[in-house]
Amino acid sequence: MPTWVQLVYLLCGVCFILALKGLSGPKTARNGNLLGAAAAVVGCILPFLYIDHLKNVPLILLAIVIGTVGGVYGARTVQMTQMPQMVALFNGVGGGAAALVALLELHEILGLADAGVDPAKFALAATAFTVAVGSVSFAGSIITFAKLQELMTGRPVIFPGLPILFGGSLLAAVVLAVLLVSDVALWIAIVLALVGLLIGVLLVLPVGGADVPIVISLLNAFTGLTVAAGGYVLSNTLLLIAGTLVGASGTFLTLLMARGMGRSVTNVLFGALKGGSTLGGGEASDRPVKSSSPEDVAIMLNYAERVIIVPGYGLAVAQAQHSLRELVDLLGERGVDVDYAIHPVAGRMPGHMNVLLAEAQVPYEQLKEMDDINGEFKDADVALVVGANDVVNPAAKTTPGAPIYGMPILNADEAKQVVFMKRSMRPGFAGIENELLFEPNTTLLFGDAKDTMGKLLNAVKAL
Repeated sequence: MPTWVQLVYLLCGVCFILALKGLSGPKTARNGNLLGAAAAVVGCILPFLYIDHLKNVPLILLAIVIGTVGGVYGARTVQMTQMPQMVALFNGVGGGAAALVALLELHEILGLADAGVDPAKFALAATAFTVAVGSVSFAGSIITFAKLQELMTGRPVIFPGLPILFGGSLLAAVVLAVLLVSDVALWIAIVLALVGLLIGVLLVLPVGGADVPIVISLLNAFTGLTVAAGGYVLSNTLLLIAGTLVGASGTFLTLLMARGMGRSVTNVLFGALKGGSTLGGGEASDRPVKSSSPEDVAIMLNYAERVIIVPGYGLAVAQAQHSLRELVDLLGERGVDVDYAIHPVAGRMPGHMNVLLAEAQVPYEQLKEMDDINGEFKDADVALVVGANDVVNPAAKTTPGAPIYGMPILNADEAKQVVFMKRSMRPGFAGIENELLFEPNTTLLFGDAKDTMGKLLNAVKAL
């Protein structure tokens, strides 16, 4: 590899680091994303410029065209509520691609071995790691996609002997990896890939409810590590840097999300085996609640001095963020102090609500993280909960044994009045009732969030 190519790869690696830094803040995220994408494009073009007699060029170009068309179409058409599914799908494809590249590289290694060249043991170990973990990431990501897309049940899938089968599969993967390093054979790598696929499926099946996005982040870290290992095998510095960045950031994100749920990663993955997972589903309650009309809630909001909005996944599903912003702007013009309280795992992934509200041109200054705003609920006249449930459920603080017990929540229950905008009385993703709905200071406003928000906006305008 010529020196100038190595320098360009290094520059692209620096761009990836700067892109990741840019993604850490809403004002710089767009430019950071564009910088990372540009570096990736340069990295893909470079092999065409310095490799002599590049083979299978038409097939490579065809693959690039198919991938580009699919990526652009997916990015342009995906709904904001389906973003986690897209992340899972793209991540799975990345892990599968890394595993396939490792298998192809092993085929080249076998050719060198037949020619009398002794392959390096560490390179073989990196190849085995890439095949195994890449397969785990691919299969696991496909299952998470199916759960979130409701192609299969979102509840944990458990069957007798699952822990034994999972443990046996892990042991088999380790044994096969050792065999591959000591006795290079393509069939061993293929069996290792199949075992990795089984591990990926068994890893995700017991996960349910709000835990699925955490697993997506973990599998994303797995994919990053496989890409880094593949970069070592291919002697490609850019892959090594990019994979390490994805692996490290994915690991930190997984830990932060688990902390936001008040859980450990181990509990997220295996909690369902002892009844500790967020289960999802649940039946609608028939207990009596206090409901109201948009006109009554409009009066309550119009004469409040301090209002805190708690957005959730229901807001994203209904695409009601634009009407909500208009309502907040109108209240602000009338002297009402309004902010948005953002829970770390509101929606389906970290930042989901931030992106959704930014799409509606909500000022960043009005978006306040949980730790910054929790102390202000006690001074709020109204807490308006739009499509959220579990993130304000007091059971997280008061009910040991509840699926969400120990999860940090927004203290909406401390507000003087609480208004819940809900489609029905069905529980949230955790599948348990929210006792806050039945409190005397809580009013429910039933209906589709977008339709109801429009009626509420008109009622406030009419005052």
